[in-house]
Amino acid sequence: MTLMYRCPLCDEPLLLNNKSLQCKNRHQFDFAKEGYVNLLPVQNKNSKQPGDNLEMVQARRAFFATEHYAFLRDAIAERITTTEPSSVIDLGCGEGFYTQAFAKQLPDETQVYGVDISKSAVKYAAKRYKNVNFSVASIKQAPFENQTADVLVSIFAPVFSDELHRLCHENGTVIIVSPGPTHLFELKARIYDEVNLHEPVTCPEGFKLKKQTHLEQCQSLPTSVIEHLIMMTPFAWKFKASHYQDLNQAPEHMVTLSFYISEFVPNKV
Repeated sequence: MTLMYRCPLCDEPLLLNNKSLQCKNRHQFDFAKEGYVNLLPVQNKNSKQPGDNLEMVQARRAFFATEHYAFLRDAIAERITTTEPSSVIDLGCGEGFYTQAFAKQLPDETQVYGVDISKSAVKYAAKRYKNVNFSVASIKQAPFENQTADVLVSIFAPVFSDELHRLCHENGTVIIVSPGPTHLFELKARIYDEVNLHEPVTCPEGFKLKKQTHLEQCQSLPTSVIEHLIMMTPFAWKFKASHYQDLNQAPEHMVTLSFYISEFVPNKV
């Protein structure tokens, strides 16, 4: 199988050479024992360990083990399979909860890639899920050839329009998952005087909206699970000890899980 990677140093195609990837300029990147490849040059790092730290990765692992987000995962996988892609790239794949589910639903010959800047997350993903090609890299400068993805997926990850446009095949699809209007409303109400409702994601430049789906469930979550969920969110630092003490007054709480699944296609002029 020919992989779609390109060299992050010179942009030349990377070819598989035993347990390494190598370009014609002899830049070489070795696969880790877990099966992933690190394509994040040290000069592209914004910190010593960029991306989610081990504590955040472990919190996501614990939360996803409960399957509370299974309805979202399955809905995204269904949207991907209907496009019958030959290649899928999950930009900001984290520990692979969604990525591996896509791969399970697709034919074996479909190339599925997961890329994330967090080495801790990718290491876990590659060790557990062997049906995906995982790499450590920046999604702002993704290490893939131009217009190679039939489907690009972005789930709660930063969106870089230029990079989406570069990577997406002319007949491809971009699927962006973002918080729905009242996502985690009950938790946010504990720390904010006024909770702002989420708007749909803005259409990336160079694309047009094909379809938008709003998914929402109100679920009863055990308090211990909610603590893992909070650690996954950008407002985790807002939760103080007193907030956690208040949560622990009850064994479980009702929480709204709300999502937008927005599908975009290239805007052909």
